[in-house]
Amino acid sequence: MVDPLVPPFLPVAVAALLLPFLGRKLGHALGALASAAVVPYVWLTDAGTHWEVSLFGFRAVLYNVDEFSTLMGLIFGFIAAAAVVYSYYSEADSVQTAFALSYVAASLGAVFGGDWLSLIFFWELMAVTSTLLVWYYGGRAVRAGFRYALLHGVGGTLLLGAVIWHYVEVGSFLFSAAEGGMAGEVAPLLAAVGIGVNVGFVGLHAWLPDTYPRPHVAASVFLCVFTTKTGVYGMYRAFPDGHVAVAYMGGIMAVFGATFALFQNDMRRLLSYHIQSQVGYMVAGVGIGTALGQAGAMAHVFNHILYKGLLFMTAGVVIYRTGKESLKKLGGLGREMPITAVSFAVAALSIAGFPGFNGFVSKGIVISASHYEFPAGPLAIGDFHTLELLLLVGGVGTFLSFIKFGYYAFLHGEYDGSVPDANRGQAVAMVTVAALCVFYGLFDGALFAILPFDVTSDAAVGHVYETYTVDHVVEGVALAAIGLVGFVLIKKPLSKVGRVPDIDSLYNPAALYGTRALVVGVTELYAAADRAVVGLAERSVAVTTRPRESIEGTTGDAPDSLRAGIGTSVVLVALVAVAVLFVLIV
Repeated sequence: MVDPLVPPFLPVAVAALLLPFLGRKLGHALGALASAAVVPYVWLTDAGTHWEVSLFGFRAVLYNVDEFSTLMGLIFGFIAAAAVVYSYYSEADSVQTAFALSYVAASLGAVFGGDWLSLIFFWELMAVTSTLLVWYYGGRAVRAGFRYALLHGVGGTLLLGAVIWHYVEVGSFLFSAAEGGMAGEVAPLLAAVGIGVNVGFVGLHAWLPDTYPRPHVAASVFLCVFTTKTGVYGMYRAFPDGHVAVAYMGGIMAVFGATFALFQNDMRRLLSYHIQSQVGYMVAGVGIGTALGQAGAMAHVFNHILYKGLLFMTAGVVIYRTGKESLKKLGGLGREMPITAVSFAVAALSIAGFPGFNGFVSKGIVISASHYEFPAGPLAIGDFHTLELLLLVGGVGTFLSFIKFGYYAFLHGEYDGSVPDANRGQAVAMVTVAALCVFYGLFDGALFAILPFDVTSDAAVGHVYETYTVDHVVEGVALAAIGLVGFVLIKKPLSKVGRVPDIDSLYNPAALYGTRALVVGVTELYAAADRAVVGLAERSVAVTTRPRESIEGTTGDAPDSLRAGIGTSVVLVALVAVAVLFVLIV
């Protein structure tokens, strides 16, 4: 073991700063090495190692190592290195990759922070750097990035409110200051909604399919990894004992995301909805709150980063080679791009949870926890519990979506013209990640070894988990069969479905026109008040300086007492109007 000299985010941040000045080739090499170095560095660091600092005048732990942060650091470092290689060979320029690495560094800072103050600091930095990564591409990415920034700004503000409320309750920002996570009654609610933006709670999720299809294909590989998975980590810190509402929200996310993904023809938009769906399994595991549930959540974080990164790589290669984003404009690419097609097949079988692939292992842990360690719930059917059913239905939807993706992109029809396959660097990145998807699917013990709890020991978990049982394998094959038959049945009607509106089709126009109405209303009210004040002021001056002419002009031969009263009233009204205008301005 080694004593840490610096937090793991620091070398990645330095590489991000240097990358634009070193030349494209050397800069990307440095970025890949700095990211890859995080893996052994984290692996060789003892749990319990920490670095206490003063942050904004408060006691904070800027670097803290435990089983959860170690797992996050291992997979963040690996996938970042693979994504940098992929970026270089996908013609991403140095500035874009620098923004991407700054985003990676902020994410590492968040998961290795040992207290809420450190976490929220890097959380907000993560939102800023990811927004810059989206904006840098220009075009349609600019407005999507603006909406992304607004939503994450709201989410971060709510989480900051939760952190402050928590501090008032316990007098400390440290995670260890409160055993049950966020303290009090208000802080957990604020934290759930604030973190819910990042993980894609239903209703707070639309930034995912809105943003991730917009930037450079290599940028999407980074984006699909860090924000949502750091959100799952934050959800665990806020609810270490779980919460029933969080668990059910995870189940609903699994179904909702898979359903909306099925209606998509834009490849990256389809994949973005499946981020929400798959993160739903992780959120459900956190919400279950048991050792088995939490281990399943973290296992699925690890596996999801592998296969989701691979899926965005394969989609990116298709876009890079063909220039087309829609499945309706593709077809028959399996013969033209065999490496990409096989890599996609591995990733698709992994995300769907087919036996022999890594998703089968981690999904199984979460589903097992939902059956054995969570209440049956209101919609239990036979031996299947409510949350379990939601997760299984989400699994069927996943098979349907990726059968559709694979069929229309790689199998159906014949592509017009010859298309080269992935170039050497893209192929190396994809094949390496695909190999790990298979490795962790076949050798589940390698995955179990890095989980925070030993799922195979009855001393660590309430229900011992075994991956390759007859029942579990039959379940995985049955979900695949249902998905295949289901796709055959719905393929024709599904092809006629146009764009299905999501919740952003309601709140985007509402926000735009509501804000416009507010601005126009305030400015018009200000203008009306200004006209009234100016008019009253002019009248009052006329009354006080030329009382006879002013009053005779309006009241004829009014008595002197009436004239004086009118003059005084006008002055008083003018003063009141000035006061109203002052309030409006302030």
